[in-house]
Amino acid sequence: MRLHRLEVSAFGPFSGTEEIDFDALSDAGLFLIQGRTGAGKTSILDAVCFALYGQVPGVRNAVKGLRSDHAAPGDGPRVVLETTIRGRRLRISRSPAWERPKLRGSGTTTEHAKVVLEEFEHGAWVGLTTRLDEAGDLVSRMLGMTAVQFCQVALLPQGEFAGFLRAGADERRKVLERLFAAEVFTQVEKWLADRRAATGREAAELGAAASSIADRIAETTGAEPPHAERPAVPAPRRPEQGAEPFAGVEALPAWAAELAGGHEDVRASAEELRREVAATLLAARTALDDAKALAERRRRHAEAVARRDALRERAADKSRMASRLDAAARADRVVPLVKAVEIRHHEAARARRWADETRAKAGALLPPNASEDVLAKAERARRDEIAALEGRRATAARLRRIDAERTALARDLARLEPEEARTAATLAELPGVVQARRAELDEARAAAAGRSGAEAAVAEARRRLDAAQRRDQVEHRLTEAEEAHRDAVDAAQDARQLVLDLRQARLDGMAAVLAGDLADGEPCRVCGSTEHPAPATSLALIPTEEQIDQAQGESDRVQALREQTGKDAEALRTERDHLLDIAGETVAEILAEEVEGAEQALGAVVARAAEAERLEIVLHQHEQELDQVRDRRSEIVLALTENRTQEKELAAEQARLSGELDEALGGDATLEARIARLGGEADALAGAVEALRESVRAAGELAAARASAKAAAGAEGFRTPDEVVEAAMTDEDQGVLRDRIRGLDDEEAAVRDLLADPALAAAAAGPAPDLPALEAALHAADAAHAGAASAADRAGYRCDRLAELRERLDAAVRAWRPAAGRYEVAERLAGLTSGKHHANRHAMSLPAYVLAARLEQVVAAANERLSRMSGGRYALVHTMEKAAGDRAKGAGGLGLRVTDAWTGLDRDPVTLSGGESFITSLSLALGLADVVTAEAGGAEIGTLFVDEGFGTLDEETLDEVMDVLDGLRDGGRAVGVVSHVAELRARIPAQLRVTKNRAGSTAEVVV
Repeated sequence: MRLHRLEVSAFGPFSGTEEIDFDALSDAGLFLIQGRTGAGKTSILDAVCFALYGQVPGVRNAVKGLRSDHAAPGDGPRVVLETTIRGRRLRISRSPAWERPKLRGSGTTTEHAKVVLEEFEHGAWVGLTTRLDEAGDLVSRMLGMTAVQFCQVALLPQGEFAGFLRAGADERRKVLERLFAAEVFTQVEKWLADRRAATGREAAELGAAASSIADRIAETTGAEPPHAERPAVPAPRRPEQGAEPFAGVEALPAWAAELAGGHEDVRASAEELRREVAATLLAARTALDDAKALAERRRRHAEAVARRDALRERAADKSRMASRLDAAARADRVVPLVKAVEIRHHEAARARRWADETRAKAGALLPPNASEDVLAKAERARRDEIAALEGRRATAARLRRIDAERTALARDLARLEPEEARTAATLAELPGVVQARRAELDEARAAAAGRSGAEAAVAEARRRLDAAQRRDQVEHRLTEAEEAHRDAVDAAQDARQLVLDLRQARLDGMAAVLAGDLADGEPCRVCGSTEHPAPATSLALIPTEEQIDQAQGESDRVQALREQTGKDAEALRTERDHLLDIAGETVAEILAEEVEGAEQALGAVVARAAEAERLEIVLHQHEQELDQVRDRRSEIVLALTENRTQEKELAAEQARLSGELDEALGGDATLEARIARLGGEADALAGAVEALRESVRAAGELAAARASAKAAAGAEGFRTPDEVVEAAMTDEDQGVLRDRIRGLDDEEAAVRDLLADPALAAAAAGPAPDLPALEAALHAADAAHAGAASAADRAGYRCDRLAELRERLDAAVRAWRPAAGRYEVAERLAGLTSGKHHANRHAMSLPAYVLAARLEQVVAAANERLSRMSGGRYALVHTMEKAAGDRAKGAGGLGLRVTDAWTGLDRDPVTLSGGESFITSLSLALGLADVVTAEAGGAEIGTLFVDEGFGTLDEETLDEVMDVLDGLRDGGRAVGVVSHVAELRARIPAQLRVTKNRAGSTAEVVV
């Protein structure tokens, strides 16, 4: 980055517009920014930083007002910077937020911050963005560093690095954390700590699950559990702690295996006893079963003898049932023929009745007892006449249609003639009605033309009324706001005076404060002496820094309240003036009456406008009605003409077709009646022919069936068909007889088998068994077996349950082992990164270690320049020990010492003199700038500013420092030195002179 031109207007101490040509200063390589104290030298650097990032360095950024107090009321603050970054020529124009006077009325209004970022391309400036966030993001990305890093690298700040050199661990760490991206390492440390806690919880939960299974094992076996309490989430272990956090979990499977072995022995003993008692039970049951079987065989033999005697008594019934079944079987072969004779008899009788009935129906058409041929010829004659009459159906249908059409024409004629008379009368009246409505509409439209003016009058009256009502409210609030502002001004002045009084009291007693920190043998921070013969004392109460800060905070709060109440009062005053412009001094009641009168006038106009709209609709309806009546009358006249013509044509056609149809009908009333009569006669004749034929066929079939039935009955041993019917039985009845005979046969066979069984015969011949004694012996053996079996089952259940729980315990311990391993790894890594593990020899956290490495790089870069500035005497040393005041666990590594080559000893930086502190701080600042630039990967800094106190240097040291600064110009870099030391004005000819006066500061480039 190289600066070309800077323009400031109403910014900081500069009341007007000042333009600074950095190209002219940079040509000299080394230039001086000089001026009296408070002239605005540092404000030049503030303007550069504000143009790039929209903020100024350090604590000055907390001050909101960047506008010059010397500027004219209407002049706005503005900074324009032209610079080249990464080969791109940019122009940045920025304005901070400020309070400008209102264009109308009194008071101020806020003007928001603005930015315009442009790039020089092809001989012209091209706009890139006007958004604050986009401009800041683009500059940060091109430079590769944040605003804080830029202020440390390009604007080496006055006094800050002397404080960094002497700072404690916390302050030094905060500076390094701002400059280097250490957040990621802090996040890594936190993530590992969280991971340690999570894996610890996971291992504890899995260990608790295994312990819970062990509790169930102890409950099942009645043994004592191997532990007194469940494992909790383990805490981080100290290096001297060597025990595993979950050692008890690992021992659970062995404990369970030992219990399982003991219970297996108990199970084996119980099983042996059950087998012995089971053998006794089996013998008793076998004896009882054998006795029961003998008693059963004796019972069955006795029952068989009784059944044999009963069967002998039923032998005659069995013979009769067999004879009855034989006759029924012979009759079954003849019954179908007998039934066929009966069916044919019924069919022949039905056919005779049908023939008699049909011949009776046709008796009126032909002579009695006419033959089949006569009946058939009469039917064909009637069928032929029907076919001829079918051709006349179209004529009848046409006559019906003609009659319907003539009826419809008559109805239309009766309807159209009166309607034609009505339309003629309407056409005579409507034109006058239309003309009258048109005249009324024109009058209403003329009256409604003033509606827009009446609405504008109502709106204006309402606006003035609203403004008057708001004006009264604002005046009341303005009175309260002015009173609150006066109270805030008084409170702010009192608070500011209190801060000044406390600061003055602190300054007056500062000697006593410093004396209170002195200790024998330790150097004084003011003079460096180790002897303190007469330390200052003070009898007055000296305020502490905390009291001053508290008072300053209260002062800032009431000052902000003062500004806010002033803004509130001014805003209300502006609003009241605006409302007075609208409503004036007129009271709200008068304006309300004006609104009411305007609204009444508007209502009248609106009513006339509505009347005009209604009349327009009515006129349109009348005009449409007139057109419709004209069109309708034309349609009616045309329809009447067509109706009368069609009526004449239809009457002639109807007369011709009626004569033809009357001739074809003969004596019948209608064509359908004649066709229906002839069709009925033909059907009756056809039925008579069919019935005659059916009667002859049925009589022949009946004679053949009688002959077949008589022959079959004789063949089966029956004299007549009636005997066949008497011998016949249904299948159900025959089945019942056969089942009864079969049952008797089966029972006889079963009885013979039982009586022939030698076991039954032997049992009947021997003595009866003693069943009660055998049953008592079985009950005793069964009771003994139940007790032994219950004991064995309980032992088996415990062993099975124990085996199941052991499997679950083994699975739980296997699941716990990797979780415990993950916890061990996480615990070790978390301890290493936090500095709390014995393997971390320096006891440093990861962020502290990274910052220590960065500080080591900074020290190495700083020593290159410190060696030249101090003539090889001094060198900075980075130490890994904890710095002073660093009590945090896992911190350290940010210590700084100064090696004195003349004495060979290391010194604390606070023991350096003012000039020695300056050159050491400057070297440290330059080294830090080099490391930050390399770390951020940013653009090369082509313009560098050094804002330090050169007045503490002797002439020889100043020469060394100037040589180092002159060496910074390598590669075309321009270095600006900010100082008011007179000797530097002679050493550095290229100068930017800043002059202050009552009207504000000015800047002048002198090369």
